[in-house]
Amino acid sequence: MSYRIAVLRGDGIGPEVTVEALKALAAIRERYGHDFAYEEGLVGGASIDELGVPMTDETLALCQSSDAVLFGAAGGPKWDDASTDFRPEQALFRLRKELNLFANLRPVRSYPMLDEMSPLRPEVVKGADIIFVRELTGGLYFGQPKMRWETPEGRRAVDSEDYSEQEIARVVRVACELARKRRRKVVSVDKFNALISSRLWRQVATEVGAEYPDIDLTHMLADTFAMQLIVRPTQFDVVVTTNMFGDIFTDEAAVLAGSMGMLPSASLSGLPSGRTLGLYEPIHGSAPDIAGQGIANPLASILCCALLLRYSLGLEEEARVVADAVTTVLEEGYRTSDIHSEGTSKVSTQEMGDLVAARIREPRG
Repeated sequence: MSYRIAVLRGDGIGPEVTVEALKALAAIRERYGHDFAYEEGLVGGASIDELGVPMTDETLALCQSSDAVLFGAAGGPKWDDASTDFRPEQALFRLRKELNLFANLRPVRSYPMLDEMSPLRPEVVKGADIIFVRELTGGLYFGQPKMRWETPEGRRAVDSEDYSEQEIARVVRVACELARKRRRKVVSVDKFNALISSRLWRQVATEVGAEYPDIDLTHMLADTFAMQLIVRPTQFDVVVTTNMFGDIFTDEAAVLAGSMGMLPSASLSGLPSGRTLGLYEPIHGSAPDIAGQGIANPLASILCCALLLRYSLGLEEEARVVADAVTTVLEEGYRTSDIHSEGTSKVSTQEMGDLVAARIREPRG
């Protein structure tokens, strides 16, 4: 079967890690005989430099007509110019809106061989395995009014937390569907005691939870969750929350994996059914300070391929093979600079990609 994948390498280390992710997909193609057709588009700062905008209509159309989008990164200090209306990140915001990518999945797990890289005690992070489901197209980042103005007393600004019943319900359903394939536990995180929008969030989440009697759906206040995520992360299975809270908590959760270079993400336009349009990107961003040095960790981008295979192409076995290859390479002691420690073998971005691709090609009994 043929699959069309849009490849948007972007800025900073985005192109470097995306190359290694494509090696993993090439290895899957060789092992299973799949036909992956790639088409490239410019986004972010690279698109601003060459085409004058963060993303063209043509690149958007490419993504809309593809089975999945593999994204590198967008942004960097080169484009931090307050005098222009264009920002590299606008490409990502537009993709989320235009492709209706309302559910952002961010799996976070601890790897036993990397527990020592976490600032938390090994016994705290051991066994942590969480999927965060972040609502991605509503809430504080998109709500209106959004403005700043001058007053006689000084400058003011306002952002609006705005959610509809439908926006909340659909993302909670995604969380419940995911939980059915895991430990059947969902924690919905809000600020029920202070925000009217969170009261609606909790009400709708409770109603959706009633549609899933086999799922244990509970609620937790955001400040309590922030503490519990660090104190006892293994209590959580699937976590669903708002756009802003999800943005913050998933960065906090990176300490469980030892490095942001280990964390992939999937932004989906529907339920995780196996043939859902999605955009897949590592959460580490463009990291311009290390771009071009060959030291970036490509494992998050490679793990994005596992999510892509699972959620957009419906290739579950192939997804497991990619994830298992990453684990095998780590078990063998290979590390990029961000996760390197005494007694392990430091490798470059390219070498890590080659190692994972080689393990994918080797069927294991």
